[in-house]
Amino acid sequence: MTFPNFIDELELLVRSRYGLIVIDSWELDRADEALRHVASQLSLHYHAWRRSKGLQRGADAGAPLVDDTAAPADALRFVEREGAGIFHFPALGAHLEDPLVIAHLLDVVERFRMRRGTVVITGRDVRLPEALRQHAIVVRLPAPAIEEYRALLERVVREHTARMPVRVDMTAEGRSRLLHNLLGLSMIEAEKILTRLIMADGALTEADIARVADHKRQAVEQDGLLEYWVTTEGLAGVAGLEGLKRWLSKRRASILDPDRATAFGLPFPKGILLTGVPGCGKSLCAKSVAHEWQLPLLRLDPALLYDKFVGDSEKNFKRALATAERMAPIVLWIDELEKAFTPGGDQDGGVAQRVFGGFLSWLQERRGDVFVVATANDVSALPPEFVRKGRFDEVFFVDLPELDARRQIFHLHLAKRRQNPASFDLRVLADASAGFSGAEIEQTIVSGLFEAFGSSSPLTTDVLLSELRATRPLSRTMSERLEQLRQWATNRTVPADGTKSVRAVA
Repeated sequence: MTFPNFIDELELLVRSRYGLIVIDSWELDRADEALRHVASQLSLHYHAWRRSKGLQRGADAGAPLVDDTAAPADALRFVEREGAGIFHFPALGAHLEDPLVIAHLLDVVERFRMRRGTVVITGRDVRLPEALRQHAIVVRLPAPAIEEYRALLERVVREHTARMPVRVDMTAEGRSRLLHNLLGLSMIEAEKILTRLIMADGALTEADIARVADHKRQAVEQDGLLEYWVTTEGLAGVAGLEGLKRWLSKRRASILDPDRATAFGLPFPKGILLTGVPGCGKSLCAKSVAHEWQLPLLRLDPALLYDKFVGDSEKNFKRALATAERMAPIVLWIDELEKAFTPGGDQDGGVAQRVFGGFLSWLQERRGDVFVVATANDVSALPPEFVRKGRFDEVFFVDLPELDARRQIFHLHLAKRRQNPASFDLRVLADASAGFSGAEIEQTIVSGLFEAFGSSSPLTTDVLLSELRATRPLSRTMSERLEQLRQWATNRTVPADGTKSVRAVA
């Protein structure tokens, strides 16, 4: 048994005469396994209920059924007559609006005050009616540990090897990454994925690590609360930001070899908050980190989670964060944080404030290997709790690119658009684009391409210089606002470009 603490907790609850226990989990099989173990330890009869068959005596697949117990009320009537025991009711939560079911549950709970035993309801987000709430306790089944996935992998390989040739061609590091990519999946889901990978080509190889992430993507898309982003470029495609790159590079090895990192005493990184000048590559960094660390990238758009019905926004947000934990290890990207979590006062009934509070709690206490990359153009608009140590590993300030970074930006974007960077005077362009953000430089190149295409002439340095002269960058149109951002960032953030301090306004 790989979750002994949970087994001990269940046993204590049964011995303490809790007549109604709710296990918050979608993994009915693992909950069933835990309850059978507790029943054996306490020498209690065990019954499991299925809506299609009714109550089944004992833990074996061929155990006899109890007649006329398919209906929930009839099954609970039998429990009341039966006496001591553990009675498992998966998915009974769907029937808790029936007054007859509630009445029988209350009778059963009352009887268990005088005898050993309990009724256990398993399911996700089980809503107990007010009459039952005071009699119940809700416990959360822990997610499968890495040892469970390791045992599962060995069993699946062994079972298939008995029927067909199976080749396992993975290094110890690759096997570790495969197992960590399974984290968050139920044991049934993980078994199906491993079986599918083996059946596809009769082998398990390093290439299958990425395929596990693809299967997770399908689960995310079905849920509909998070967006799965396919990444194609690493940090080499990001110009400048040398300080941020160094910070991320130091943590890359622990991500790629998680077992060795754990043995060394290293925790999974919490995440980073990127703030600063708009258009300077904050969102690009989020996508590049996921590619560099070979992790799936999920994007959380809080605006999509807000619902007009009372309470649904909070539930959607909790579901999205639970999905992120379930899909771990991942990079979770939250863009323009200040727009989503700035409290809305009375206009939204306090929804934004409640969601904000829930998000802060999750940042501090989250389970699972979720590296959060949050961006904000104006972090000063957020409550100070966001930048407190413990929420994020570090807060970086992304400023306008310096001369060399601007030259790199021109080189990258010209190459992306099938232009030969060697044909341009990049030093002159970098000098002429002082005060431009990366996004503004990119748009200058796009505008220059349209100009050249329209006149049926090649794109040249002179064309780009003309476009630069015609553009008024944000650093000039909003210079006061940028000065305020830099003043706030001083002594509160780490410069992403690797300088010792945030630059003063020119």
